[in-house]
Amino acid sequence: MNYWLLFGLMAIVVFASRYLFLEPRLPLKLNNKALELLSYSAPAVLAAVIGPLVFLQDGHFTTRLDSPYIIGALAAIVLMLLTKNTLMTAVLSMGVFFVCNL
Repeated sequence: MNYWLLFGLMAIVVFASRYLFLEPRLPLKLNNKALELLSYSAPAVLAAVIGPLVFLQDGHFTTRLDSPYIIGALAAIVLMLLTKNTLMTAVLSMGVFFVCNL
């Protein structure tokens, strides 16, 4: 299948699903429980994306504490708990990661 066609179809599906819930003139409304459940979707997707990056290196699962990926992830966790600031946490944890790669 043509990759551009697949990419375009995925973009249409994502746009349509967002538009249905974000357009205020449409009569579609979610109840409070559904909205609460959706608030967990971003962290779940981020964990699914970042998890393999942190724990898979050279195709092998690792939990070695000398890995720059694990050190950067641990720094991000600690910084988020301490600062509660997403931008500062992202910038500082990337800095920790880059320093560990020197």
